[in-house]
Amino acid sequence: MRSSVRERETVARWDVARPSWPSRTAGVSLAGFRDSSAGPVDVPLVPHPAVTLVVEFGDGLFVVGDATGRQQRGSLVAGLAPGAVRMRGENVTCVEVRLSPVVAYAVLGVCPAELDRTVVALDDLWGRDLSRIREQLADAASWEDRFALTDSLLARRRETGPLVDPEVARVWDRIVISRGRVRIEDLADEVGWSRRLLWSRFRSQIGLPPKRAATLVRFRHAAHRLAAGDNAVRVAADCGYVDQSHLHREVVAFTGMTPSTLAGDPGLAVDDIAWAEPVAHLGVMRKT
Repeated sequence: MRSSVRERETVARWDVARPSWPSRTAGVSLAGFRDSSAGPVDVPLVPHPAVTLVVEFGDGLFVVGDATGRQQRGSLVAGLAPGAVRMRGENVTCVEVRLSPVVAYAVLGVCPAELDRTVVALDDLWGRDLSRIREQLADAASWEDRFALTDSLLARRRETGPLVDPEVARVWDRIVISRGRVRIEDLADEVGWSRRLLWSRFRSQIGLPPKRAATLVRFRHAAHRLAAGDNAVRVAADCGYVDQSHLHREVVAFTGMTPSTLAGDPGLAVDDIAWAEPVAHLGVMRKT
């Protein structure tokens, strides 16, 4: 296991830090990244069933571009399933935050539905809060201090923000636990709502319709299976796709890459290092 992790770090070309403690806010995960490469970085933002915040600090260049050619510089928020997005830059240092959509509205101050399949400047949402936390992160002596600062900000914002309906949170949890393999009609019956009411409330509070959310969760599980070296035919069968062609179409739709290209992409290698569970200790994992 240890040698496998080191190999992935070499491919990923990042130093990665993770906190040794869980966030004060349920549904929040943190990781720190420092570009350890000798040249420009160009990696995809692989869709994940979470709203992604990137808070960059330092003197590096950080640009995100989407399939339309639109570019966003600096700290950003990526909604659920933002499409084929790539992160480019040099000497990048940042804290990345993954927010469950159940808490994203409260933390961000904007409904995730307004972020559907898009990337926006975090400054547009946080204003002075962003300027303050970037300065604090740059001045902090360690990753542990940076995580504590970021987590405190997220907790403060969460305390004053709106809550999603308990029924919506329950449906989201069921989709995640089932890895996207659950009938939406059954979930509506489970919470005592009509399918129309569930669709409307879930879409407005989470940012995607329930079926699309289930598709995203299923894709993410399949992507990690592909990255682990599993055969595409087996992944398609195990993850609930009709066949391999169905899996192929969905991977292309979410990432703009074929399954074989996605499986070897360093973006997933970075992901496995940064978000692996459980968190055993804090430390910067350096490439070898």
